[in-house]
Amino acid sequence: MMGNLSVALITHGRIQTTLTKAKALRPFIEKIITFAKKAEAANDTARKLHYRRLAISRVRDKKAVAKLFDERASEFTERNGGYTRIYKVGQRVGDAAEMALIELIDGNDEGYSKKPAKKAAKKATNQAAEVEAEAPEAVATEAEAPEAEVTEAVAKKAVKKEAPAKEETDA
Repeated sequence: MMGNLSVALITHGRIQTTLTKAKALRPFIEKIITFAKKAEAANDTARKLHYRRLAISRVRDKKAVAKLFDERASEFTERNGGYTRIYKVGQRVGDAAEMALIELIDGNDEGYSKKPAKKAAKKATNQAAEVEAEAPEAVATEAEAPEAEVTEAVAKKAVKKEAPAKEETDA
């Protein structure tokens, strides 16, 4: 079954299947793509043939393997894994199975942006607001610097957020 799904994925670029099949197909096809990358990097023709035969033994379709090794392998040479992407589509009407769309991504696709950096920046501004809320005289002495204006605005926002919380506790 994995061989047939991988043939369809290589020839069409994306297929729609159940979510469990897509999750099972991902490591299978990524190993085949790794064989193609190794064959691309190999200097010896015997090694290239060896990797091609390993892929054919798993996929069992020479045309699909030829397409992957000859056309698509050069796209993934700069990429270290993550050759597929899975999208959840919804539920199938007949049996309510979770459906997914699995696709081979482009070799030059950068992927998703990293979100932890955004959280770290937000955490740093919250810490700066707490420090400035504790020492308002330090902000007043540095009013000439442009950075002080930004930090003063952050401190004011922190004070506004704290004020409604105090009113709720008094009521």
